[in-house]
Amino acid sequence: MKTLGLAFAGLLLAAAPALADELIMSSWLPPKHPIVVNAFEPWAEEVEAVTEGRVTVRIMGKPLGSPPAHFDMARDGIADITYGLHSFTEDDRFNRARLGQFSFLGDDAIANSQAYWEIYGGKLDAAEEHEGTHLLGLFMHGPGLLHNNIRKIETPADLKGLKLRVPGGYVADLVEALGASPLFMSSPEVYEKLSRGVIDGVAFTYEAMTAFNLTDDIKYSMTVPGGIYNTTWFFVINEDKWESLSEEDRAAIDAISGAAFAERVGKAWNDADTVAMEEIGDKVDFYEASPEVVSALKEVAGKLEQDWTESLGEGYDGAAALAEFREMTGVALE
Repeated sequence: MKTLGLAFAGLLLAAAPALADELIMSSWLPPKHPIVVNAFEPWAEEVEAVTEGRVTVRIMGKPLGSPPAHFDMARDGIADITYGLHSFTEDDRFNRARLGQFSFLGDDAIANSQAYWEIYGGKLDAAEEHEGTHLLGLFMHGPGLLHNNIRKIETPADLKGLKLRVPGGYVADLVEALGASPLFMSSPEVYEKLSRGVIDGVAFTYEAMTAFNLTDDIKYSMTVPGGIYNTTWFFVINEDKWESLSEEDRAAIDAISGAAFAERVGKAWNDADTVAMEEIGDKVDFYEASPEVVSALKEVAGKLEQDWTESLGEGYDGAAALAEFREMTGVALE
């Protein structure tokens, strides 16, 4: 009877489904942010589908650390999966990532993100700059604008003295070179600082104006074709956790990540920008930068691009990467 009981127990265990590998994803954007709702959550659902339930992703309602800490959190295993802006990291470990932060790169987040994944993820060897993790995605948003509540920027001199929130990286160098005062802070901090008058304006997308409730505190929003700037984002999983998954499941997850995720998240950004513009309507004065301002932007941007290219060292051609990027996104610089 004992032998039969053990055999029966063995059959039950063999018939029971294996426990799924649950991946914990730390998320610092608001839970209802369109990128969370329309990119990360559908991706997580698809992970479970393509692995036939063997792998699940639980997106935390509250982040496990500050936004700037999120890459290190994935690398160090504090969370399995994280995302964030390269420019939030204060050191220069993501120097080649700046490829996607410059001015005049493109107005379509899908094209931007696909070009970024192909070029930075390819010949600029993004994987090496993200050591300790496996890349699930690299992406960008739509065109970046400069918003403020002080004055319309009609000449380069109008930027002087404005205190502008920036996400770090290239745009911080850009606005400083143009005479404004860049102040770094993560996205969730902006509402309080803007409403209290600590800052005069912000470098943000259309979508961020509604996502972070800034419409009532912004009067003027300046655009240029191709964007005044952009931000670059990583989407990563801890390398050891990744290697613990089966080869079959890794292949299935990779197939819905990378280039496929660039298209998914790019569409989410585009749609969010469209909805935001409709919601804002005429509450804010949107205007295209004057030729004089565009000329000043191009002059400063050109110098910053050259400095970046020279900083890459042997083996990486930043100028060629930027030219290829703009060819892919359809931006022609005069």
